[in-house]
Amino acid sequence: MSEAANARRAAAADASGATPATSAPCQRGRFSPADIRRAMLAYGVTDRAWLEGRTLADMVQEALAGGATCIQLREKHLSTPEVAAEAAELIPLCQTAGVPFLIDDDVEAARISGADGVHVGQSDTALAEARRILGPDAIIGVSAHTVEEALAAEAGGADYLGVGALFSTATKTDAEIVTPAQLAEICRAVQIPVTAIGGLNYETVDVLAGTGVDGAAVVSAIFAAENPRQATQELRAKVERVLGGR
Repeated sequence: MSEAANARRAAAADASGATPATSAPCQRGRFSPADIRRAMLAYGVTDRAWLEGRTLADMVQEALAGGATCIQLREKHLSTPEVAAEAAELIPLCQTAGVPFLIDDDVEAARISGADGVHVGQSDTALAEARRILGPDAIIGVSAHTVEEALAAEAGGADYLGVGALFSTATKTDAEIVTPAQLAEICRAVQIPVTAIGGLNYETVDVLAGTGVDGAAVVSAIFAAENPRQATQELRAKVERVLGGR
């Protein structure tokens, strides 16, 4: 178990008088802070809009084979039981590949399925509530657009930040735009890992150079690709070059 998870567990025990049990049978806590930082490099966020007859499991498997370092299941229009069922199909793929599997926003689906954690936005389930439900070992990422939001998330126990959008994107039309300079300011302000998101692809990730970010989270760059495995390979290699080989 990581030092961060141990600290959270101790704090929870102090507050309740007992050590809290994990809410679902799973292997949460298997990723250290260093593992989580590495997982930010080529972070794939699913979108079924581009499946075109392919299954999501097939697409995720191809992304993992291409070197995806984290997978987030994003399903804004499915019920919690449907998300949990879909997650249960994808979790073994990520476990075999040794990468974290997270669910966007739906904390209950993460609890039911045994996902490694969740990613929540500023207007989604509160960080503290997600931690209470999923326990100290879950990976919890938080969206941030400003230094103030980033510092608040770090102080609240977030394991990483998703910062963006760097470019406007059809995936999230109401996203706030974060400039590379603002991204760099956020990266300097916090100690936890940061992945950039929003309109990033093979052609646009050059903007991350010199920002101090740990990687790129992408949606269409992988899941709209005709060959997701090749797209992931090429994207990861490009991000590594842009970030100086990390």
